[in-house]
Amino acid sequence: MSDTRGDFRIERDSMGELQVPSTALYGAQTQRAVNNFPVSGQRMPAPFIRALILAKAAAARANVELQQLDPAMGDAIVAACQQLLEGDFMAHFPVDVFQTGSGTSSNMNANEVIATLASRILGDQVSANDHVNCGQSSNDIIPTTIHVSAAIELHERLLPALGHLLKVLCDKSLEVQPYIKTGRTHLMDAMPVRMSQVLDGWGQQIQANIEHLRALQPSLQALAQGGTAVGTGINAHPRFAEQFCRELGGLTGVNFTTAGNFFALIGSQDTAVAVSGQLKTTAVSLMKIANDLRWMNSGPLAGLAEIELEALQPGSSIMPGKVNPVIPEAAAMVAAQVIGNDAAIAIAGQSGNFELNVMLPLIADNLLYSMQLLSNVCHLLADRAIASFKVNQPKLREALERNPILVTALNPLIGYLKAADIAKQAYSEGRPIIEVALEHTDLSRAQLEQLLNPEKLTEGGL
Repeated sequence: MSDTRGDFRIERDSMGELQVPSTALYGAQTQRAVNNFPVSGQRMPAPFIRALILAKAAAARANVELQQLDPAMGDAIVAACQQLLEGDFMAHFPVDVFQTGSGTSSNMNANEVIATLASRILGDQVSANDHVNCGQSSNDIIPTTIHVSAAIELHERLLPALGHLLKVLCDKSLEVQPYIKTGRTHLMDAMPVRMSQVLDGWGQQIQANIEHLRALQPSLQALAQGGTAVGTGINAHPRFAEQFCRELGGLTGVNFTTAGNFFALIGSQDTAVAVSGQLKTTAVSLMKIANDLRWMNSGPLAGLAEIELEALQPGSSIMPGKVNPVIPEAAAMVAAQVIGNDAAIAIAGQSGNFELNVMLPLIADNLLYSMQLLSNVCHLLADRAIASFKVNQPKLREALERNPILVTALNPLIGYLKAADIAKQAYSEGRPIIEVALEHTDLSRAQLEQLLNPEKLTEGGL
């Protein structure tokens, strides 16, 4: 209940009266959370709030179907949710990420806002607890919303972004297939590789990450909804969970299922931990690709200078003409952040105390932040670094001609020790390996040219 007085109104809940801004759609419980948690100024992420609103609409539809809500009231709740989703809904969700560990404050924030709008639509009082929250508890709706928001982000953003990166890698591999470069192990010269083989290796890393993330989708799309307070389903219709998943699937286009065991999904966040772990693996893959690009681009005079990345901005405030590999650097920082987010999620995942995990908002925030970062940087890395880099063929040829490690191809004919002596001499004298090999073996120039042909050496075998 409320009583408006100027710039604020008086709201009443089970704990008494509280001042709430007169224009706010939320009520007393949200205001208490705003007052209690002035921690970071960081709100729950928009994909989470969007998923929470969608879950409330699905719950209302399910409850009408199961005759737990009057159809007119259910329609008003659904209409209120739709009204929020079509506008700037984040303006109505001020609760800090660092709040009660169950996310009850965010749940009641949604219940109160939706109840206010639904009451205006219906022309009658809609209760935040009894109607919008019908058949639900914070303890199942918040774990459900974590899964729903992450599943939608994975389906709509991250997997398409990784797919785009993979396509660009495959296209670029075909483009650079003719080029052969010095391979490197331990950052030291090794046997030659095709530039396309390098990109195919990167592509396989991305393909594996896509496959592993897809393998987690069924677990992520299994929901805790229906378990209510502790997993027993108290105050929810026996068919509520199944009907909720059907309704939510219709609203999102994602196939959600009821969890086989509500206790597991309310008392733990193992699926979120697993998904975060795979996001970390994806970040590690991006870090490897970004670092390879930076090394290959290094120079242009004192580095490897095998490729030239697209010049995007001046690289120094004091050194004119300097251009830096800014996109791979951004990708590397994203990777570092995602790895850090995963550490926080792993610690939070351990906080499943008996029948409830009590670090749910932190898990939601970090999981969705990692997905957002990875989705965005995949497009940047694909379009502004990989698709647009140019190959420096003269530099590749120069390094190959001087690479003493090519002598490895002679091992089967002259033995490892003799080959090592030839390599050392070629390196110390700065001479091509073929010249030194002519002096110390019985092989002809034609034989050596065939044996030491970099193109042949990229194909393996004897």
